[in-house]
Amino acid sequence: MGNVEMVTSTCKGSFLVCAILLLDLVLKVSGNAEGDALNALKSNLQDPNNVLQSWDATLVNPCTWFHVTCNSDNSVTRVDLGNADLSGTLVPNLGNLPNLQYLELFNNNITGKIPDELGNLKNLVSLDLYLNVLTGPIPATLGKLSYLRVLRLNNNALSGGIPMSLTRINTLQVLDLSNNQLKGTVPVNGSFSMFTPIRLVLIVLFISVTIIKR
Repeated sequence: MGNVEMVTSTCKGSFLVCAILLLDLVLKVSGNAEGDALNALKSNLQDPNNVLQSWDATLVNPCTWFHVTCNSDNSVTRVDLGNADLSGTLVPNLGNLPNLQYLELFNNNITGKIPDELGNLKNLVSLDLYLNVLTGPIPATLGKLSYLRVLRLNNNALSGGIPMSLTRINTLQVLDLSNNQLKGTVPVNGSFSMFTPIRLVLIVLFISVTIIKR
């Protein structure tokens, strides 16, 4: 008998037991979805030091995996994989971590583009992808991250301009886009108007510009 059938059968006898089982089922489904997202990342990465060895896709949720932190509802809030000698690419599935607050993948050898789906991480506070080999544009979807305080994409090979959508992130405190291949003008409106030398360091037409938030 499947989980849904078991809950349906039990519900005929007790409303309270039914509610408890339904909650447990929802948490398991949520945990599995988040585990699937992280397992997709693992499958796309080369891990010479076996940093991801504990990431077992057969577990109910990823909260017992090393380098993963969860809240009291067993939902992922942190992924800490900086300085891990990982290579490979990021995956769109990372956008399926609704309570993620910290995505730390700095100082690896990750290539490819930054997935647009990272803009779905509505609770994200810190996005650290610096010191990798990421290419392509900075996704305009990152402008939807209304709680973001730290955005460090420096020392990659990102190209194109700075999305105007980033100026709508009023919580932004640290922004480092330096040492990329960015071109165009530096936005000065919105949240960017509060910056003067702290760390909006970027390369625009081969000219290094430093801006810091007061």
